Amino acid sequence: MPPAPDTALAVIEAVTPDVDGGRFAAKRIVGDRVRVEADVFAHGHDEIRAVLQHHKVGDAAWQEQEMHLLVNDRWAADFAVEAAGNYEFTIQAWVDPYRTWARDFRRWAEVQDPGLAVEAEVGARLAAAAARKASPRDATRLRSWAKRLRGPLTRRDLARLDELDRLIAPYADRRRATRLDRSRPIIAERERAGCSAWYELFPRSASPDPDRPGTLADVSARLPYIAELGFDVLYLPPIHPIGTTHRKGPDNTTVAGPDDPGSPWAIGGVEGGHTAVDPGLGTVDDVRLLAKDAASFGIELALDLAFQCSPDHPWVQEHPQWFRARPDGSIRYAENPPKRYEDIYPIDFDTTDRVALWEALFGVVQFWMDQGIRIFRVDNPHTKPFGFWEWLIARAKAVDTDVIFLAEAFTRPKVMHRLAKVGFSQSYTYFTWRNSAWELREYFTELTRGPGRQYFRPNVWPNTPDILHEFLQTGGRPAFAIRLLLAALLGANYGIYGPPFELLEHTPRSPGSEEYLHSEKYEARYWDLESPDSLRALIARVNRIRAEHPALRRDSGLHFHDVDNDSLLVWSKRTPELTDVVLTVANVDPLHTQSGWIRLDLAEIGIAAHQRFVVRDLLTDARYEWTGAVNFVSLDPDSQPAHVFTVTPLGDGAR
Repeated sequence: MPPAPDTALAVIEAVTPDVDGGRFAAKRIVGDRVRVEADVFAHGHDEIRAVLQHHKVGDAAWQEQEMHLLVNDRWAADFAVEAAGNYEFTIQAWVDPYRTWARDFRRWAEVQDPGLAVEAEVGARLAAAAARKASPRDATRLRSWAKRLRGPLTRRDLARLDELDRLIAPYADRRRATRLDRSRPIIAERERAGCSAWYELFPRSASPDPDRPGTLADVSARLPYIAELGFDVLYLPPIHPIGTTHRKGPDNTTVAGPDDPGSPWAIGGVEGGHTAVDPGLGTVDDVRLLAKDAASFGIELALDLAFQCSPDHPWVQEHPQWFRARPDGSIRYAENPPKRYEDIYPIDFDTTDRVALWEALFGVVQFWMDQGIRIFRVDNPHTKPFGFWEWLIARAKAVDTDVIFLAEAFTRPKVMHRLAKVGFSQSYTYFTWRNSAWELREYFTELTRGPGRQYFRPNVWPNTPDILHEFLQTGGRPAFAIRLLLAALLGANYGIYGPPFELLEHTPRSPGSEEYLHSEKYEARYWDLESPDSLRALIARVNRIRAEHPALRRDSGLHFHDVDNDSLLVWSKRTPELTDVVLTVANVDPLHTQSGWIRLDLAEIGIAAHQRFVVRDLLTDARYEWTGAVNFVSLDPDSQPAHVFTVTPLGDGAR
């Protein structure tokens, strides 16, 4: 027996934005317009109509707007996300008898076909049918049109058919409409999820006195300096009590002296666990005060979320079932053979007590949210189940849609992308290991043009406490300047680990290592912020440029331009309306002057062919007048590793 016929005639395919068929949400920023596109078609030559339907989850009413045909059966419409939260959209499409009739009727009228009266009767019946379900006012007008179509038609009647088009449109017969099999979710997040400049700082190294370790109060005293640099997120590594059992010594040695502070990631001691503060740093009240003080400078405090424990964490005694036991009954510490981390116990997410475990871990997030924290940098999320993060992040956002989670996961690409899909607002990237021009161009094209652009928000860092790349070890001051400019101007979200970055800390623990010598992960350091070698002024200028130019506050407007030198990288960022364009030319070689001819894609920067335009360097205030796509540049990394240009057209054709 044949299956029941499918009476829907329209087909809807290739919907965007779409993440795994609607399993996960595409990400947007509040104020964005979500452009929805789909292939919509049917057999034969009848006219198609398609509408976009959308709403904020929780709102009973759906809003609807007509989609328009682009080309080759591709249809589009858009809607705004005006507040943080969850949205969803769907599409309805159907073969429209009226539009098919109106199209053909106009054609018959143009050639004065003798059968026009018969065709007019078809239209009259369609108008009469629509009148039966129309509002009283519209029903009267539709019946009037039915009567007019049945009488002798004048040229004036034919010229006014577009009036009938508009009148009948809301009353289309959708009984055979096709609808998406499932709605597509969108999550809208606040501006800082889409654009942020992070500064990482170890509180115990924030002391102005080299003879004592720093405190949270010292961090508060450093806020004017961080604000001067232009950062809007201050990220603190774990601030909790540090265990003493198997505490690590300087440079990750396995024996600690009596005054060695240990690794902040060995969380938990007799003073408490993840909701406690190391007494040497201060108290929970000091965290609240720091967050308040930071906000007065336009800076938001971000805390580290590291779900692991030292052997001295209260949970080890209270909930031993949350940890993995060895055959001899001892708890297994963290391992990454051949490395061992005896001072850390990983949490066992396969425990049979997982409900209580998950609740306790969410309780940590809830506790710090109660203290006013809305940004969390999550340590090693790829070592915990995806389902856990999907649950925890959704629950946190149900409490407050403003909460932001950054995934610190330098791991396999598919794992990093899955973490972004399950809810992380931002993600660390491979930027640290992409140093040549071709690598950077290829990687950022993937980030901004590949499928991940719908859900993976890159946050790019030239250094971290774990990563001192060879480029910084060997390239001198120019290497730090180059990596700063690349990170801040390629990425809408970026960060540095300071003060080591601005003070050009470049000595590895050993040859071939990416670990710092005298790493702050294992000891407190004193930093001379007034050092004449500091990159302080350049960092402040670059962050000011970012703040003043909307083009740099999104990743979507990134476009690479051609150049005949493999050591130069040329790119522009623009707003959709071309109201702001920033063109950057960078020398990625820290050791040699590089020059070359660049070939600009003029349309991307709003310039007509052969039009004169002015480029002004935001780093030096130098001004150049260019004509056409091909122009020459030369960059000495010691004096100027990059041009950061605004673009202003001259004469006719100016945008």
